[in-house]
Amino acid sequence: MSLFESTNTLFAELLLPVPIPKLFTYRVPQDYNDYIKIGQRAIVPFGERKVVTGVITHLHSNPPKDYEAKYILELLDEERVVSDIQFRFFQWIADYYCCTPGEVLNAALPAGLKLSSESMVQLHPGFDWNESNFEFTQKEEILLKRLAQEPLTYTDISKMLGIKQVHGILKSLTKKEAIIVFEEIKDKYKPKTERRIRLSEAYVNNKQLEGLFELLGNKPKQEEVLLRYLQEVPILQDKTLNKQGISRATLLQTDLSESSLSTLIKNNILEEFEIHISRFDSTTTNEKQEIVLSEEQLQAEQSILTAFEKQSTVLLHGITGSGKTEIYINLVQKALADGSQVLLLLPEIALTTQIVQRLKKVFGGVMGIYHSRFTDNERVEVWKNILNGTFKFVVGVRSSIFLPFENLGLVIIDEEHDSSYKQHEPAPRYHARDSAIYLAQLHHAKVLLGSATPGIETYFQTEQNKYALVRLDKRYAEAQLPTIIISNLQEEQQRKTNKGEFSGLLIRKMEEALAAKEQVIIFQNRRGYSPSISCEDCHWIPKCVNCAVSLTYHQYRHALICHYCGYKESMPDQCPTCTSKRIKTIGYGTEKLEEELNLHFPDSTVQRMDLDTTRSKSSYENIIEQFEKGETNILVGTQMLTKGLDFDNVSLVGIFNADRMLHFPDFRSYERAFQLITQVSGRAGRRKKTGEVIIQTSQAEHPVLNYILNHDYLGFYRAELNERHQHIYPPYSRLIELTVKHIDKKICRQASSELAESIRGTITDIQVLGPGEPMISKIRNQYLMSILVKVARGNQQLAQIKKSIQSEIDRLNKVKEFRAVRFIIDVDPI
Repeated sequence: MSLFESTNTLFAELLLPVPIPKLFTYRVPQDYNDYIKIGQRAIVPFGERKVVTGVITHLHSNPPKDYEAKYILELLDEERVVSDIQFRFFQWIADYYCCTPGEVLNAALPAGLKLSSESMVQLHPGFDWNESNFEFTQKEEILLKRLAQEPLTYTDISKMLGIKQVHGILKSLTKKEAIIVFEEIKDKYKPKTERRIRLSEAYVNNKQLEGLFELLGNKPKQEEVLLRYLQEVPILQDKTLNKQGISRATLLQTDLSESSLSTLIKNNILEEFEIHISRFDSTTTNEKQEIVLSEEQLQAEQSILTAFEKQSTVLLHGITGSGKTEIYINLVQKALADGSQVLLLLPEIALTTQIVQRLKKVFGGVMGIYHSRFTDNERVEVWKNILNGTFKFVVGVRSSIFLPFENLGLVIIDEEHDSSYKQHEPAPRYHARDSAIYLAQLHHAKVLLGSATPGIETYFQTEQNKYALVRLDKRYAEAQLPTIIISNLQEEQQRKTNKGEFSGLLIRKMEEALAAKEQVIIFQNRRGYSPSISCEDCHWIPKCVNCAVSLTYHQYRHALICHYCGYKESMPDQCPTCTSKRIKTIGYGTEKLEEELNLHFPDSTVQRMDLDTTRSKSSYENIIEQFEKGETNILVGTQMLTKGLDFDNVSLVGIFNADRMLHFPDFRSYERAFQLITQVSGRAGRRKKTGEVIIQTSQAEHPVLNYILNHDYLGFYRAELNERHQHIYPPYSRLIELTVKHIDKKICRQASSELAESIRGTITDIQVLGPGEPMISKIRNQYLMSILVKVARGNQQLAQIKKSIQSEIDRLNKVKEFRAVRFIIDVDPI
């Protein structure tokens, strides 16, 4: 052992955000020995040129045996940013959902906490223009002259030269030994700053100020700036106000002379300084806002608290409009009063604007919000505000389970049945509800699940006494459940009372609601103008070039778009197969519905709410605000409409196409249809007037519709449970879906067959279905095959079964012809 490798030499094990199932050992520079800690982030070299941000998991004095450890380049934190509980949680996610801890870390850390390396270009140190034997093009000369001043990024060079591809010119200059390319580490997180102005200390009393105004007597514009400052910051009454000063933008917003302000700063009369400010509203509520609960709500809340004494997880089964939110607020207040942190999970925060605004009024600055529409910097600030104790209550989407809680006391999962709690791509393919229940166990916290239409598996757990059950069967404030009416499209078409794709009944009910100055919601779970187009002569239907799906027509873009890979092409003027100009649209999307409703109700304002109209950060909030104010009469949209909305003036909800939901080829299709239709029906008649729901269907006698008609969740649950028991589907089994992908269809089929056979041959007590082609058998130029593994619910070998499946995949990946095949494991697929 060399002198350098003394017993004082420290080594750190790092978890890196890479899909490799191991930790990586790095040498700790001795300068860091005294303050390096587990849970800190560190920048480390990875591979030949890459630089990544990892998190320190262990510290020790044992050098690695198989390789020479590289040095940690830099520590990024003074204190730890990842806790021991988080490390345990990451490992559980990796083990349960069959991925690597590095993939979990990559999902857990906000992008702003992960440094990146960016390619930079600079002049070669040995380059001399006068001595170079090479000739340079005009663009090369422009670039070299600029590089003589400072290094540039690829993006800088592209903009400066007005070219999209810079690799050619960089390759040429590298050969001519005029430039070198290097990697510069960039910190993605940038604190938000504000430039502020204050009076120099030399003038912060009456005597000096009087002298200053005499000095500025013949400079009226500078005097005006100074007077405005004193108006905004009354330092003569309180000198301490001067330290904080005023923002530069506020001072200048009334057309004061900016040059006069600059002169005052230059002459040391005013000072300019910069402070870090929060990206969030930091107002706090001083008075405790009491939530007045009804008798039913009080009973439900007490039942929950009593249940928590014996069980850690409780299901609150409350019908739509029963006032679950008020109970949540009371429980959160109690948990915060006990000194605990609280996490409230919502399916998609951007879709639950109303509840977030309401919670913000109650909890103010102790409440943080974490969702997908936030910028990287905003997410980092939430992370830091939890660490420093500013945010004790967080309302967030599924990824908020990864936040750095230290003392979690209560987890509330609203709309626990919602499918958006499941992450599909990329790994980890976790379910936030199930993961949050395990996270709560690590913190010894309580979990409240809330839903008007609980998931079948969740309700089953209450019957197994694993979860407690509390019911809330009455709507809040004397509101009544809506009257549900089935509109039989087959009968209407026979009687010719329908108006296009709308039933006469729905049109008539809409006319009555609008005449009474009430609002209408129309639900259609398909966006776009039309699901597809077709040639009336040869029946050609345009397909995606990358996926095995037809293209959806979007009228506002006048384009055909694939909803799986984003491929887009222009709407053809004629059929490319037979040159016919008779091209028609097939089916109705939300965009076409919006157009038809404008024709039927020209005097009403129609607004559409789907993925296409809510892409920007505030577009959803704007649509909701216009509807709340009554500026919109008819709101048409997708399942976004089912989530967390509460409107006083909606008396009618129309379900446009129930049949498509009922006949989706999936064992959960009845459950999803029941949940979606019930949830969107709950938007009608939220106050004293009973609302109405019209369900358009060609199968009026369908049993699921009968359960919805009678608001009979338990009847539906029993029937669905019986079906699943017969076919051994959850909750009577656990599912593991294996997807095999490859650009060659033959290889994909071969690899999936070998995988299925090897699993059947090596693992007992399971059922293997497939391989078979999924409903969409090609996405992004990759062919897909699917295998479904069923594991009986009582099987104690689930963890070993997963490991065995992974071993078979690893074995196949070593076979030469299968090395490029991608195998995806999805545990508990939805």
